[in-house]
Amino acid sequence: MSHTADPPPTANLRTAVWALVVTALAGFMASLDNLVVTTALPSIRNDLGGAIEDLEWTVSAYTLTFAVLMMLGAALGDRFGRRRLFLIGISIFTGASAAAALSSGVTGLIAARAVQGLGAAILMPLTLTLLTTAVPPERRGTAYGISGAVNGLAVAMGPLIGGALTEHLSWQWIFWLNVPLGLLLLPLARFRLDESRGPHGRLDIPGTLLASTALFGLVFALVRGNADGWTSPQVLTGLAVGAVLLPAFVAWEQRAAAPMLPMRLFRSRAFSAVNAASLLMFLGMFGSIFLLSQFLQNVSGYSPTEAGVRMLPWTAMPMVAAPIAGVLSDRIGAKPLVAAGLFLQAVGLGLYAVVLAPDVSYPAQLPALVVSGLGMGLFFAPVASVVMGSVRPEEQGIASGANNAMREVGGALGVAVLASIFSARGGYESGQAFVDGLTPALWVGAAMVTLAALAALLVPGRRSAQGPGPKDGRPHTGGRPARHPVTTR
Repeated sequence: MSHTADPPPTANLRTAVWALVVTALAGFMASLDNLVVTTALPSIRNDLGGAIEDLEWTVSAYTLTFAVLMMLGAALGDRFGRRRLFLIGISIFTGASAAAALSSGVTGLIAARAVQGLGAAILMPLTLTLLTTAVPPERRGTAYGISGAVNGLAVAMGPLIGGALTEHLSWQWIFWLNVPLGLLLLPLARFRLDESRGPHGRLDIPGTLLASTALFGLVFALVRGNADGWTSPQVLTGLAVGAVLLPAFVAWEQRAAAPMLPMRLFRSRAFSAVNAASLLMFLGMFGSIFLLSQFLQNVSGYSPTEAGVRMLPWTAMPMVAAPIAGVLSDRIGAKPLVAAGLFLQAVGLGLYAVVLAPDVSYPAQLPALVVSGLGMGLFFAPVASVVMGSVRPEEQGIASGANNAMREVGGALGVAVLASIFSARGGYESGQAFVDGLTPALWVGAAMVTLAALAALLVPGRRSAQGPGPKDGRPHTGGRPARHPVTTR
């Protein structure tokens, strides 16, 4: 490879800005579709028919494929080129979105949603690695903050955007929205992002199959537990598959020549703690948003759009808090901000549980919404710094894929667990019945996020949390990775 002079600072800044714009928009598109369909389900049922169990799969088909294939997407990007796979992921996601909008039956819609999840699983873990490659180390906290704000906003605003499009246009527009955005991103990604790769080893096909099948079994069982019964054969089979194949995956990865997820990464306290915190955070947050958006509609009587607007103090707060948290993380480190954000999110859910009543006024809900939103914003930005700094530069793609997979599994688990608690203690029969089920569910969500905060406190301090070094596996002490991934134009 021929060596050329380093580009001027303005060129580096331009590259970093374009990388931030492209990866943040792609992350927004993929994150939005986690919950965007929830407020459109009644309209979809009216148009396409199908039992309620069929409609549930329009949510879970996306989440399942997103979660179980994300580590494979990261591995493919490291092997064949992150920009190349990023473009493939955008193409798949965009095409599947058009197919979902054109679906004439619920089965076709479910299939399109599954393919959407495949595209998201490829592109999502590559957003952080492409961004890390383009941004100088001293500015990565700020870049992660902006990217985290956009992704956090997308997850939380899914019900609002889905409700507004369904109410004022049609449910098909929640999918048509992705098409022009995807078509815009394709040329931008091709010409504004640099190519980068991880280690050029073999793909770990056995590990990928074990992990994907195990996660599919567990998430399938958790999603279907309420509808089919926790002792039904299909749910018990899913749990058994996960219980058997997850240990088998760990055992394989410990002896594989080219492991998909090197088990030695978990020797890093930072890597282990931040992944536990991410899973628990999404468990509490995802499940709570899923139920609270329904509370505002079914009990308080708001339309889907009105309910989404009233959740803006929670859902829009990351746009304010996450960039500030990103800047602060460059100065004081990520650990205190991540832990503080998680504790605030837990307090917000607890406040909501305290004031909840069938006739609760909206002003009484505001403190809980604001505190939850501030906590979410403080979490989303610095957590990326911990993830990317806890491993070697050439392993950042795998680390990003693992962390995003943990989030998606946590989200699916949160909807299943909190909905199960809701169904056991309450229901849709009346406003009081809804509150009777929602209140204990929120307390469980708050407890899960509190556990996430405690896990975040296990992350080492700033000087020791930056991941294994290139040779001996010990953490760096200088606070930055030793080198950047290989990049080519």
